[in-house]
Order: sequence, then C-alpha cells, then structure tokens
Amino acid sequence: MGRSNETFNKKDKEKKRLKKQQDKKEKAAERKANSSKGKGLEDMMAYLDENGNITSTPPQTLHPKIVELADIAISIPKRVAEVEDELKSGVINFYNKAKGFGFIRNDKNGESVFFHVNQLSYQAEENDKVRYSTEPGPKGPVAVNITKV
Repeated sequence: MGRSNETFNKKDKEKKRLKKQQDKKEKAAERKANSSKGKGLEDMMAYLDENGNITSTPPQTLHPKIVELADIAISIPKRVAEVEDELKSGVINFYNKAKGFGFIRNDKNGESVFFHVNQLSYQAEENDKVRYSTEPGPKGPVAVNITKV
C-alpha cells in the first residue's frame, strides 16, 4: 500500500496558514466596521475649551471677545543693541605670542574674553592688568581697544 504524501508537519503548517488568513480577514472586517470614512465634517471637528482641553462640542461663548485688526502684531521683536560705553578691566590670564591671541579674565564677573594681537596697543604679557571694551565676534564677545593699566 502507498503512504500519504502529507506528513504531520505539512498538515500543521497548512492549519497555521489558514488560521492566519482567517485572523487577517477578521481584523480587516473589524477595521472596516470601525472606520471613520464617510462621516460628515461635524463628526470630525474638534474644539478647544477655555482651559485648553479638546472637546467634541463647540464652546458656548456668551460674550465673544472682539479683536481689532490693528491690535494683532505678527513680527519678531527687535533686539535691543547692547551699547557698552564703559571700559572693562581685567587680567590677561593666557597669551600665546607665537599665534597672536589670548584671553582676558574680567575682574567683575570672571568671564574670559578672547582677544587678538591686532587689538593690543602695547607688548602684552600674561598677568598684565588691562582695560578694554567688547564687541560681538563670530563665536562670542571679543575684546578690542586693549590698553595696559
């Protein structure tokens, strides 16, 4: 007698495949039943109440706030330029003569400010007390008009 070509493993795989197809069909039918397609615009609208919560009902305003068109400002506030007339004082805490740059530590707040040798009015050394003013540079404030105290 001949044996069947179907083994237990083949039957099991076929059952799993059919079960997977059936689950997929059930999920598709459930999605179709719960679909929001075909609903009207009113069903899809969402509103914000006075507390900022999302609701499905439009807010009931008894006294609507009237806004004049001239009161609406759409722009970026202008930066106020920082004008510093007063000279700052500090100490040169690092200076590289070969490369021509250094840093000055401010006496008041302890911030370090970069300077270049072109801004010096004398032959500078480390630990010199200096007076300077600052200008905005590409990477932050830069000391200019540096004089020895």
